[in-house]
Amino acid sequence: MAELKADVLVLGAGMVGVSAALHLQQRGRDVILVDRHALAGEETSFGNAGVIECASVFPYMFPRDIGQILQYALNRAPQVHYQFSDLPAFLPWLVRYFIASSPDRTMHSAMAELPLIRRSLIEHEALMSEAGVPELLRRTGWLKLFRSDATLANAAKDLERARQFGVAGEVLDSAGIAAREPNLSGQFAGAVYLPAPGFVPDPGGLAKAYAALFERKGGRFIIGDAATLQRDAAGWRIAASNGAAVAREAVVALGPWSDLVFRSLGYAIPLGIKRGYHLHLAARGNAVLHHPVLDSDLGYLLAPMNRGIRLTTGVEFARRDAPPSPVQLGRVLPQAHKLFPLGDAIDAKPWMGARPCLPDMLPVIGKAPRHRGLWFDFGHQHHGLTLGPATGRLLAEMMTGETPFADPSPFAVERFY
Repeated sequence: MAELKADVLVLGAGMVGVSAALHLQQRGRDVILVDRHALAGEETSFGNAGVIECASVFPYMFPRDIGQILQYALNRAPQVHYQFSDLPAFLPWLVRYFIASSPDRTMHSAMAELPLIRRSLIEHEALMSEAGVPELLRRTGWLKLFRSDATLANAAKDLERARQFGVAGEVLDSAGIAAREPNLSGQFAGAVYLPAPGFVPDPGGLAKAYAALFERKGGRFIIGDAATLQRDAAGWRIAASNGAAVAREAVVALGPWSDLVFRSLGYAIPLGIKRGYHLHLAARGNAVLHHPVLDSDLGYLLAPMNRGIRLTTGVEFARRDAPPSPVQLGRVLPQAHKLFPLGDAIDAKPWMGARPCLPDMLPVIGKAPRHRGLWFDFGHQHHGLTLGPATGRLLAEMMTGETPFADPSPFAVERFY
């Protein structure tokens, strides 16, 4: 069988992997992109809410409010659900997540990621322009609804804190909500409108457009098994559908499946999984949803995708490969019908995905310390779509000896040793 050779193998063709491949290609590297699917963006990158969250200064950390924690523990919070049978599998990681969510550590994570957040939309705009898909970016911003005065007050405080870092936003009353989304129903204390974030009505399509750009520029995209990655005299080798692919360097950008590679190589990286679900529904009559809308107190989001209105859930803690249990969808679907005129489901069944998370909510980006030519780029938590092009640029700058646009040290895997 044929043996393909390149400078770099990038394992994983989600938003993170495709973006890394493009940035390496821009810097003169011959890159082979490897995925188990024939198309890019078929897993986690397909199913997100479509928000390029360039206003998200503070990451999604474990709450410190005792009442909220008790709700989570009793499985009564709409934002979070867990499978009791999987508790032994994820509880140690959850403890690390709680410890990493102290105020001081949260601020450290926020400041480390801030340069990437600020760069996120800029990098996407550049790639969209080059890929010829500017229509996949809508500059609508997004809307967070709050049903109680208490949760609205907390959100207003968070906005004031974010304004210190250049985030623009507006607190809306009922009239302001109606002006922006006239088809919404329900009693709300208010909302926070964030105008800067971009919205992508087809996230999986955007990953495919970036992959097509990569191939037009001479990159190769092959089907292969990342778990077969091994080091030999020529560099890094992987089994592919039509032979093998070999390169001097390899990038692990497999999102929630990255452990299939790093564990076999002896790395004990605390990669956790937050699962999530979505379902597309038709809008009834002439109803139009203009922005992604988060019903914050009930833990679901509606987004106006090309396929229909996408209803996304909060977080489910479970083993990555456990059978789907779309409990949260069942709970919030009646509430979503009350919020917006939704019709029949378009999907035959709910989609399930997995968010790859480290306890400090920062990705791992950089060299593998014990293997020459091996690089990591995974663990983007809720921000894979947002951060993919920015972290792809940071990684490519590190791999090619450029001065990185952001300090890469907070993302080093050595922080866990």
